[in-house]
Amino acid sequence: EYILKAVVHSALGQENNQSEHLKMAQQYFQLVGASASECDTIPGRQCMASCFFLLKQFEDVLVYLKSIKTYFNNDDDFNWNYGIAKAAVKEYQEAEEGFQQVQNEKYRSDPCFISWLARCYIANGKARLAWELYLRMETSDDSFNLLQLIANDSIQPAFSEYKAPPEGCFQALPQINAFAPLNQLEHMIIARKEPKESLRDILSMLRNTSNPQVEYMIRVMTKWAKENGLKIK
Repeated sequence: EYILKAVVHSALGQENNQSEHLKMAQQYFQLVGASASECDTIPGRQCMASCFFLLKQFEDVLVYLKSIKTYFNNDDDFNWNYGIAKAAVKEYQEAEEGFQQVQNEKYRSDPCFISWLARCYIANGKARLAWELYLRMETSDDSFNLLQLIANDSIQPAFSEYKAPPEGCFQALPQINAFAPLNQLEHMIIARKEPKESLRDILSMLRNTSNPQVEYMIRVMTKWAKENGLKIK
């Protein structure tokens, strides 16, 4: 009975962004999970994980999820929550593995799922895959938010790889500081961490951009390409 009440309050709170429902859900989850009869059971540990999830205490979430993980290897709900908890504590490799185990296509097409997976890809040096997620989305507020996330995450110190966005993004989205990650990608090419052929894609995109800031970047990149034997059309 208490678990059902917790789930209902949690659903209502998240759907309507109502903190009172979320608080009630957290209390019901804790009531079950901390009880002497349930604390060492799988449902009890699930309840405590849910309680800490709502409190955004993800280290504690993982203590309980890890203790029951072997029972839920193929459970999409569990793997979704495990992935989010791992990503929240910046353990992105295990977070990506958790997300990849989710099979339900409805879950995999959810903007929240896509955003978390994209963040993991960037953190794990797979920014190309993050861009592929973006390119598969239709133009919408959700795709715009994903583009912002990719741009912002890529210029954080914890993220080291960035793939240039599709043509036209720069004029439309000046607020996401798009040129900073291009500079980063250029440095990666020079450091041999990215194929130098990627420079062709960047230059093609920049030449279709009317922003006057790109002229200097084009000159620098073209000079480097010439010096390193890369033919640029």
